[in-house]
Order: sequence, then C-alpha cells, then structure tokens
Amino acid sequence: MSIFRKLGWFFKKEKKSYIIGVFSLIMVALVQLVPPKVIGIVIDEIAKKDFTMKSILFWIGILLTAAAAQYFFRFIWRTHIWGSAARLEKDLRKQLFHHFTRMDSVFYQKYRTGDLMAHATNDLNAIQNVAGAGILTFADSIITGGATIVAMILFVDWRLTLIALIPLPLLAVTSRVLGSKLHDAFRESQAAFSTINDKTQESITGMKVIKTFGQEQEDIQDFTGKIDDAIVKNKRVNFLDALFDPFITLIIGVSYVLTIIVGGNFILSGEITIGQLVSFISYIGMLVWPMFAIGRLFNVLERGNASYDRVNELLHEKTHIVEIENAIETTAKGRLSMKIAKFAYPKEEIATLEDISFAIDEGETLGIVGKTGAGKTTLLKLFMREYDYYDGVVSIGGQNIKNYTLDALLQSIGYVPQDHFLFSMTVRDNIRFANPDFTQEEVEEAAKMAYIDEDIKAFANSYDTLVGERGVSLSGGQKQRISIARALIVQPELLILDDALSAVDAKTEEAILSNLKVARKEKTTIIAAHRLSSVMHAKEIIVLDDGKIVERGTHQELLALDGWYKRMWDKQQLEAKIEGSEA
Repeated sequence: MSIFRKLGWFFKKEKKSYIIGVFSLIMVALVQLVPPKVIGIVIDEIAKKDFTMKSILFWIGILLTAAAAQYFFRFIWRTHIWGSAARLEKDLRKQLFHHFTRMDSVFYQKYRTGDLMAHATNDLNAIQNVAGAGILTFADSIITGGATIVAMILFVDWRLTLIALIPLPLLAVTSRVLGSKLHDAFRESQAAFSTINDKTQESITGMKVIKTFGQEQEDIQDFTGKIDDAIVKNKRVNFLDALFDPFITLIIGVSYVLTIIVGGNFILSGEITIGQLVSFISYIGMLVWPMFAIGRLFNVLERGNASYDRVNELLHEKTHIVEIENAIETTAKGRLSMKIAKFAYPKEEIATLEDISFAIDEGETLGIVGKTGAGKTTLLKLFMREYDYYDGVVSIGGQNIKNYTLDALLQSIGYVPQDHFLFSMTVRDNIRFANPDFTQEEVEEAAKMAYIDEDIKAFANSYDTLVGERGVSLSGGQKQRISIARALIVQPELLILDDALSAVDAKTEEAILSNLKVARKEKTTIIAAHRLSSVMHAKEIIVLDDGKIVERGTHQELLALDGWYKRMWDKQQLEAKIEGSEA
C-alpha cells in the first residue's frame, strides 16, 4: 500500500474528483444489494402462493430503477476516477519530459535511450493504473464487500455469514506473500523491456551499418536473446499473478459448500426461508468480485510501486550544470578566452585536456586541428557548458561563462556538431528550428550562406520537402549544410563548427568559408576540422595532441615550424592533387 502514500501529492490535488468517484462507488454497492433481496422476496411469495400481477409489476419496477441507478452512478465514478488517472499520467509525462530537457551529458551517458523510453511508456502506464484501477479495486473491494457482508447479516443470518467468511483470512496472507514476490519480479520484467526498447532503437538507427557489414542474422540472434530473457522474466510475473485467481476461486468454493450445508440445516429448522438462502447465495456471488479485486489490487499496486520507484529514481537525478543566483541574463558576447589547467570526464582518471590557453577577439576566427581523439570536440563542449567540473576558467566578454544564465549563454552560440541531427519535418522547419517565426526570406538567406539553397530548390517540394527521420533522405553533405544554415539563421555571437565541412567537396567548402568571412566579420567563429583548408584563413590555429596544445600560430607560421601541421598540410595537398588528376 506504500504506493498510495507515494502518490499522496496527487490524491490531495484531485481530492474532489476522488470523493465524488468513491461516493458513486458506495451508491453502486448499495443499489447492487437490491436485486438479490428482491429475488429472495419473490421466491418466498411464490412459495406462499401470494404472487400477483401487481407484485410482478412492482418488483420489475424496483429492478429497473436499480438498474438505471447503477448505470448513472457507474458513469459518474468512471468519469471521475479514470479521468483523474489520465491526468496523473499527463502530469508525470510532462514532468519526465521537462526533466529530460534539463539533464546534462552525464545523465544521457548513464541512461540508454531505450531505457528512458520504457520509463516514459510502460512505467507511466503502470503508475496510471494505480490511480485508476488501483483506487477502483481498493475502494470497490472494501465498499462492495463490506456492504454485501452487512446485507448478509441484516437480511439473512449473522451466524451463516460468519461461517461463510471463515476462509477469507487466508486470502490476506496469500496476497501479502505473493505481492512482495510480484513487486521484485515486475521490476525485473520492466528492466528487460527497457533492454528490448534500447536494442530496437539502436538497431533501427544503425540498420544501414548492419546491412553493410552483413550482420543481420547476428543482430536478429542478439535481439532474440533479449526477447527470450524478457519472456522468462514475464513468465515469472504471469505465474505469480496467475496464483491469485485460482486461490480466490478455491476460497469462494469453500464458502459455497459451508453455506449450502449450514444454510440447508437452518431451512430445515425453520430459522431462515428458501428465499433468504437464495439471496444469501447471490450475495456470496457478489463477494466474488471484491475477492478477485483484492488479488488484482495487489497486482496493480506492486506493478505501480515498482514503476514509480523507477520513474522517481530518474526524476531525482540532478544535473551537474546549475545556474548561480542572480546570473547575467544579457546575451553573452565579447572577447572569448579559455584557460584550462585540467579537465577529465566524470569517472575518468586520465585528463582529456591539459594546459589549454587561448583568447579570441570579436570578429576573429580560431582554428582547432589535431588527430582523431586529440580533444577538439571536448574543448568545444566546455564552451557550451556541457561539463562544469574543470580546473580553469572559460570566459566571454570578461565574464566566466558560469556567471551567465544558460539561456543567455546558449542563445549566443550557434553550434554545428560532427553528428548532424535533423528532425522529421520539412527542410524549412529544420533551418528555422530555433524560431519558427523566421520568414522564408531569412530561411533562404541562411541557406545561401551555407551553399545549400540551390540543392533545396532542386528537391521535388523545395523547402517543403520532408527530410525523413534524422535526415535519412539527404546526403551527408546536404545534412551538414542544412545544419550550418540552422546555426547561421540565428546570427549567433559565437559560431562553432565541429568538423562541419567534412562531407563537402573543396569547392563547396571554399564557398561556405567565403560567405562566413563576409557575413561574420564582426562575430566570433571557432572551426574544428581535420581538413586544414577549413582553418587556413583563421586568425590563430591551435594544434592539439593528447589534450595539449603542441603548436599554435597562423597558417604560415605553422608551416614554418615544420611540425605536425606542416606534415599534414603537405599530405592533404598531395591527396588533393592526386584526386584532381584522376578526375
């Protein structure tokens, strides 16, 4: 029952609806007592030969009135109890989604996408069932069961009632034992479902790679293994769940046997009538639902309790990126500088960045180059406050970036990541994602700067073309350039291109860089790249190796050093000449 305590905040909020719903359940329970009593009276009248047409019409009227009253009150409780349960699911979905938007990179490294999806679907459904089916079965089992037992005592015989209820304490003991086991089993079942969810999402996203390497059968086997594991765990849940109903049926059967034996003796001794025994047996039949409801209640509560614990654990995760009090709300702009003595990823002992120091004035461009894994992307993540735990200072306009609100900081940055992500919407809406109010003219201007306007207009539906999930219908170069247009349209104070020109040819790269040079002559740009031609016009270029700056200077100065930059430049120039001659 602890789940009711955990959801106490919601029940207080929806107190009025639940009061009306429970009151309607009470009325249904009371009205339900009428038909068995009427049947008993009619049987006794028949036995005494006092049954007339007037009596028939009267009792039929009573039964029809009872039926209409049950219909009305059932409609009321369903509206209020199920309606409140739906509002709980809505509230939790909003809380969870809002929580996801506030979480940092550490959170998304800890939790898999499939696991988060399972929390947002199966777990929330199980919690909703507590507020709906759980409240119904809890209240109805007590109200209907209690009212039925009282009717059995008042309308028939209290001794017969006690005898019929003798087996019931066994139900409480069994429910407690099975309920505890069901909680643990369902938690394991939900975890298995999360694993399947994650596997499905990963396989669908990476289907091209799976097919390219001919790993379809291996992937199917892996998926089948996870399905088999989930089936085993679900079988245990179903096994424990299935134990409730047969046991309840056994208890009801024992009650029927005791009632017929003892009730038959009471009729023979003249203590009750045949009609009363028929009514009593009907009342025992009415006890079947409350007893089954108790079994169902423990099932619903334990499932909901396990799911609530999983969701609550998620909601209590804290982001490591926290705004300070009275943070600066004006847009971050001005001279950009970074002085990092050391930075290591969470739970990593080896530093990813060490002794990083540079500064850029407004209107200047910084180039960052280095071999794969040198720390280029990590360095850029610090500008966007994806991580706050480092020894050093990152500042914009003379202010530590931690002194700005996240909105003030991030709205001043246009970021084009290595892994370009496009949404399942039109090209136009992808470009103006930051602000749907951007005009078509502004969208096209950004597309022209990114050298993608002509490609878009060649599409069948031009800017109204749907790109498909994650931009599946576009080439790598087209996705890159649309991502660049999306960053440029907001005219950010700081534009960060993280290897964002890797999928375009040299001519397109040159055109885009020329456009940026003109359009952003008063704003700051950082370009991280493997292709050195992307950064050759930068005010300063830094070369990273194992998280440290090993070379720095202008393009000409770095060539004169005759180090890594010079060797890589010569290699790339030779490759370009070979490709040109082959063409």
